[in-house]
Amino acid sequence: MSDEDLKTQTPSDDESLVVGETSLAAPADAGVSGEAPASPTNLGAAKYVHASFFVVGIVTAFVAGRILSGIWNALAAWPPAVRAVPQLLLYGEDERPEFTIVVGIVIGVVVVSQLFRNPRIRKWSDDVAAELSKVVWPSREAVTNGTIVVVVASALATVYVGLLDRLWAWLTTVVYGA
Repeated sequence: MSDEDLKTQTPSDDESLVVGETSLAAPADAGVSGEAPASPTNLGAAKYVHASFFVVGIVTAFVAGRILSGIWNALAAWPPAVRAVPQLLLYGEDERPEFTIVVGIVIGVVVVSQLFRNPRIRKWSDDVAAELSKVVWPSREAVTNGTIVVVVASALATVYVGLLDRLWAWLTTVVYGA
């Protein structure tokens, strides 16, 4: 195959162009720019940002479910609402959270997806991930040593304050004569 043939030949979606022993096709799951696909091992600090979106979704679902349950209970206890919508009493107070948490989950998913798609919030979260990637976390040994220092200093301060308290109590007794 000549150099001219190589320039005009392009691989199809199913095959790759091989020159010698080197494949010129990008992996099927690579990004548009030829980057490796996102996986938990190469997400870096972005995984913490994604985890925070997940936590926001869970908290939103829980809070929305509880609010809806409270609203349903309040409406079921209000006679004009029961007259207008008798279906409010179809389920007892114990069964209502089963339905409201499902609606809360839907609300949580919608809120998080809207937040994640918002360009300003997405840029902000990407900036947070970039800043988190710059953080230099202390080693295990440094954390252990720091913890030991704090515990020992706290114990010494406790003993010191306790001794001062005993001394002050003794002096007060001597001066004022209990």
